[in-house]
Amino acid sequence: MSAHHEQRLLDLTTAILASYHEHGHLSRADRADLPSRETIWAVVEEILRLLFPGFLEATEARSAGIHERTAERVRTIDFHLRAEIEKGLRFTAHEDGRPCDAAHLAAKATTDLLARIPAIRDLLASDIQAAHDGDPAARSHEEIILAYPGLQAIAVYRVAHALHEDGIPIVPRVMTEYAHSRTGIDIHPGATIGRRFFIDHGTGVVIGETCVIGDGVKIYQGVTLGAQSFPKDDRGRAIKGTKRHPDLEDDVTIYSGATILGPVTIGKRSVIGGNVWLTQDVPADTRMVVRTSQHMRPGSNVLDFEI
Repeated sequence: MSAHHEQRLLDLTTAILASYHEHGHLSRADRADLPSRETIWAVVEEILRLLFPGFLEATEARSAGIHERTAERVRTIDFHLRAEIEKGLRFTAHEDGRPCDAAHLAAKATTDLLARIPAIRDLLASDIQAAHDGDPAARSHEEIILAYPGLQAIAVYRVAHALHEDGIPIVPRVMTEYAHSRTGIDIHPGATIGRRFFIDHGTGVVIGETCVIGDGVKIYQGVTLGAQSFPKDDRGRAIKGTKRHPDLEDDVTIYSGATILGPVTIGKRSVIGGNVWLTQDVPADTRMVVRTSQHMRPGSNVLDFEI
C-alpha cells in the first residue's frame, strides 16, 4: 500500500469519526447498553420452538425427551430474554433520566411471558383453525405451521404484544421486525388482535400500532392498516400515543391491496374489496369495492376507463 493511499485511508477514518461525534444517536459507543438484535432474534426462534414443539427443530424430535428439551428451552429463553429486556429498560431509563429497577422488572416480564405461553398457544390454535377453514389450499394444520408466513408473523406478534402490554421497550419491536424480515408482514406489537386471525399470502401487509382487530378477521396480501396524518406539537414533531389506525370489528374481510387509513371503524362482517382506499367509517354488513372495470370491444374508440 502506498504512503499516499495510507494517508487517504487515515483521512477517511478521521471524517467518519467526526460524523460519529456530530450524529451521536447513530453510534452505540459510550452509550447505555442496548439490546442485541441478533440475540433477540435467536430468542424468538427458541420461543417459536416452544410454541410449536417438534416442528422447527433442525433434527427429528422424539416425544420421549420433550420434558428435558422443554425445561432446557425455558431456561435458555429466561436467561437471554431477561438480559435483553433489562438492557432495554436500562437504556430507556437512562434516556429519560429516571430511576428504574431494571433487573427486577426484566425478571418479572420474562417469567410473566413464559407463564402466558399456554394462553398464546390457545390463541394460535384458533388462528391455525381459521387458516385451515379459510384457505381451500390448506391440507392440514401441520402444513400451516410449517409453511404459512402469516402464521409465523402472528405467532411472533402475539409474543411481542404480551411484552408490549407489560410496558417493555425496544425488545417487542425488534421481535416483530424478525417476522417482518422473514415474511414481509409488518405487525406493530402495540396492535390489539383477537382470535381466529388469518393473513392469507401476507407479503406487504402493514398493521399499525393502534389498530384494534376483532375476532374472525381475514386479510390478504398488500393490505395497509395505517395512519392518515400525524398530530404534531409546537416544534413540528409527531405527538405519540394518540389513536391513529383503524379498528376492524368481528368477521371483517379485507382483500389484497386495500388501504385503510386513520382512526376509522370497519363494521362487523363487512367486506373491503381489492385496491379500495378508505379514510371513513364503514357500517356493519357493507361491501366496499372498486367500481367494476369496463369492457373495451375490439376496434372501439375508448379513450379512458373509470375504475
